[in-house]
Amino acid sequence: MYNLIRKDFVIQRKTLALMMIGIAIYLFLDISSMWVGVVFGIVIVVNTFALEEKASVHKFINSMPYTRREVVQSRYVVVLLFTLLVATVIFMGNLVIHRELIDWKDMLIMCSMVILAASFIMPFCYKFKSNYLLISSVIAFASYFVVVTLFVPNLNDYIRELMNVILSSDRFFIYLFLAVVVSFIYGLSGVLSTRIYHKKIF
Repeated sequence: MYNLIRKDFVIQRKTLALMMIGIAIYLFLDISSMWVGVVFGIVIVVNTFALEEKASVHKFINSMPYTRREVVQSRYVVVLLFTLLVATVIFMGNLVIHRELIDWKDMLIMCSMVILAASFIMPFCYKFKSNYLLISSVIAFASYFVVVTLFVPNLNDYIRELMNVILSSDRFFIYLFLAVVVSFIYGLSGVLSTRIYHKKIF
């Protein structure tokens, strides 16, 4: 499995280099580090699948001495490592550029949002090609816009208020509960992705 993980890092080395430069630029512009982390984290998850879309690549991977379960598990480990890498770069970048430490609660929320998004993105990408993800994102955004416009006009305010409540809370239990829930969803996502990939024919 180590070689599968290493493969993703080798394939993504140029993307990772560009990502670090991009994060540094956004930090210089003093844009919210939490949202920068979420965006870059999700982009690199999608890019990981986009670079291996060809059937020939999947045939090559499946010809290696690894089960399909190990292939999926390695990808989930890679996503966790990429998320931690993004968080580390943002933490160190913010420390160097702004000379301030990012609150651990912000880091936890950022990582949780990336992992939660990846939990839905990865089974989708195993079932369909990543270019369908763009179509789905447009549909989801349009649906959200309709809901906000016609049914719940204050939805954005509710979400913002919820985020403020979570970030301003000093109760460790809330963050522990959040971490457990996100981990559980990520685990279920891994099981679903494994089943999808087992049935896939290349």
